[in-house]
Amino acid sequence: MIVDDHEVVRYGISEIVDRADGLEVVAEAGTVKDAILRAELTCPDVLLVDLQLPDGTGIEIINAMREKAPSTRSIVLTSFDDDSALSASLQAGAAAFVLKSVRGAEITRTIRLVHEGRVLLDEGTLTRRRLDKDDPMADLTRAERRIVELIADGLSNMEIADSLGIAEKTVKNHVTSLLAKMGLKRRTQVAAWVAGQRKAPWRNPPQQ
Repeated sequence: MIVDDHEVVRYGISEIVDRADGLEVVAEAGTVKDAILRAELTCPDVLLVDLQLPDGTGIEIINAMREKAPSTRSIVLTSFDDDSALSASLQAGAAAFVLKSVRGAEITRTIRLVHEGRVLLDEGTLTRRRLDKDDPMADLTRAERRIVELIADGLSNMEIADSLGIAEKTVKNHVTSLLAKMGLKRRTQVAAWVAGQRKAPWRNPPQQ
């Protein structure tokens, strides 16, 4: 099912999907209200939904379908390539996030993968996207960099405090500070980013 308030966009995507083997568009809608009603009637396997609609957002549709038809998997299809849209889609439970500028083959490929149960949008994706833009550790102090390393090693705040010989409260303060500087919210995001680095420069500082 395709949800977009622009008829030309819906028509174009429908043509792409219907030409693909094994795929069929079972319904279309241009508003939140119509989308929820038609989705309940057709129970689509996969829902392609735009974020900005005349009477609300695609997030509302995804949330509604999660309750009314849990088996329906959602893909956000949008023109807005920003972290807030990506984060909102992730929180709503979307399995993928696709820009309208992508090629038709990418749309059908994503539909197939999501239908198979793949999740292409997760916390790790969002974390890597945010941290790949700049050096996330540029503003960290030496102590904060060391704590990042220990967090990545799986140590708790208490274990970090014991390792560094400082108070646990001090560790908590450092963690709060480094999260803010890195633009993250949770320790797990720090660990996810470090795990994705093949060779982080702060692990092997240059010899003085």
